[in-house]
Formats: sequence, structure tokens, C-alpha cells
Amino acid sequence: MLSRRAKHAFYLMAGPFMALNGIRIRYVSKLARIITDEKKKLHLGPGQRNYIDGWINVDANIFTGKCDIWADLRNNLPFRDGSVDYVYSHHVVEHLPRIESHFKDIYRVLKPGGVYRVGGPNGDSAIKKFVEGDLSWFGDWPDSYESLGGRFVNFIFCRNEHLTILTESYLQEVAKRAGFLAGTVKLPTKETDYPEIFSVCMEKERQEESSAPRTLIMEFRK
Repeated sequence: MLSRRAKHAFYLMAGPFMALNGIRIRYVSKLARIITDEKKKLHLGPGQRNYIDGWINVDANIFTGKCDIWADLRNNLPFRDGSVDYVYSHHVVEHLPRIESHFKDIYRVLKPGGVYRVGGPNGDSAIKKFVEGDLSWFGDWPDSYESLGGRFVNFIFCRNEHLTILTESYLQEVAKRAGFLAGTVKLPTKETDYPEIFSVCMEKERQEESSAPRTLIMEFRK
């Protein structure tokens, strides 16, 4: 895992170039027409291993990851209003500094009836297991702790990589403020109201049968 200092330096240097690339994609290049008229499924943050064929994979990592479009996910997406049918992100939004702005931008690019499937560390489960004193539920990554409190901090903040705590009620409120209809929670993880769209995405998700899954998955419709 890169340090926050290294990531800050990367975004400081690469940020302006990603912004220019976004303008090129949205307004100038032929890719803008293709994205608007044909490709309608966005995958945000594929990283190194989760590239999805048939989707437009968007990421800031062009060195060790694989993506179709190089863009800073902290900023507005380089897509036109109402040009996308489906958006998928998995363990991405907890890293973003302005999650409400992110949801508003997703709402902007989606067509009416479009769906956003979003997942991240399950704060509800973590709080439940912390209160129960269930040390075994928590892992010892990225730092090794023997205490329940230390492992709770690991899960919630991940060495300060996570910038927010994801809970069902919080995501419902953020999405509602952005304009989405009430979302549905998918438990266990590998469930969806749109299997014809998100089944390929769920292949990347870990199956969790626990009553307290570590990943919170929700689907919101515009």
C-alpha cells in the first residue's frame, strides 16, 4: 500500500493532466461520441485485478493498474449528463474526500432509471461486532493489533486510507440528497436486482454468508 504522502504527490503532479484528459474525452475526442451513444456501463476503480470486459473501466492508476479511461475519481466524471445506464464501484467510495459530491455526479451522468451498485467496508457490521467483543471477526491488516480497539481502527480507517464510515443509513441519506430513490441492501454480497447487468461484477466480489458481512452492498436507482 502506498503511503498517503506518495499518493498526495502523485495526484499533485498528475491531477492537471487527468483533468485535461477528462476534457478531451468529454468534449473533443471521438471517444466522447462512443461513450455517449454506445457504451453505457462504468466501472470505477478497477485497480490491478478487477478490470471488467465490456465496461468502461475508469481509474487514476495507469502504472500498475488497468483502465480504459485515466481520470481522478475525486473529481467529476468526464461523461455527459444522462449518458450512462449503469455504474459500479467496489471498495472505492470510502477513499473519496467528498462522497456527497460523488453521488451527485453519479446521479448526473446516469440516465433516468439508471442504477448505481456501490460497495465498501460495512460500518454497521463492524460496530455490531465491536460491541459484541468479537475479536475474531476483525483482521490484522494493514497493521497487526491484538486488541479489539486496534483491529476496529484497522477496519474502519485502514491506516487513514478510508475517509468515511459506510453504513446503510448514511448511504441512504447521501443518495437521497443526490436525488436517488431509496436504495436496497444486498445481503449476502452476491445478490442484485439486476442480474443481467451486475452478474459479471459480482464475480469480483467475495461471497459472504455471515449475518455480519464485511462489505456493504447497495443499489440505487435514478
